[in-house]
Amino acid sequence: MKNANVRIIKTEVLSDNWYTLRKVTYQMEKKDGSWQTQSREAYDRGNGAAILLYHVKERKVILTRQFRLPTFVNGNASGMLIEACAGLLDKDNPEDAIRRETEEETGYKVAHVRKVFEAYMSPGSVTEILYFFVAEYERSMKVHEGGGVDEGEDIEVLELDADKAIGMMESGEIRDGKTILLLQYAKLQGLI
Repeated sequence: MKNANVRIIKTEVLSDNWYTLRKVTYQMEKKDGSWQTQSREAYDRGNGAAILLYHVKERKVILTRQFRLPTFVNGNASGMLIEACAGLLDKDNPEDAIRRETEEETGYKVAHVRKVFEAYMSPGSVTEILYFFVAEYERSMKVHEGGGVDEGEDIEVLELDADKAIGMMESGEIRDGKTILLLQYAKLQGLI
């Protein structure tokens, strides 16, 4: 769906080092009918998916912990962040991508994943749409120790009691947006 009230004037690539940072100059029609020219930067890193693995009978969840430089430079003293398993789609559909990421990061091979919603997580500066999933896990689904396979990944797999995870979210130990959304969803839906 194209917006007739927005005209792209110019797009410049500012950086294509890790992902792509573009400066977009555009005109936008205001409510009074006048046109205003604006420039904004948009970071394009592709779309991603996140998943919360939960164990119904034991009321546990699988999360990960890893170093995240952007949090370190913005006040997270250790740089370590507790998160739901997540990753970029890398040209896969969201379901295949999250199954791949789940196995790589957590060591669990899940067959059935359920998409629960999708969201723009930082729409003022990042183009990414994140697809959110949940899946039940059992001990028999563990095929290896996890920890990631990409260069530079050093991921710790955490199995936490659901109540403890909710408490960590409330205390600020869990500060990752996607993880908070998935934990709240699971709690509201009675999954944990």
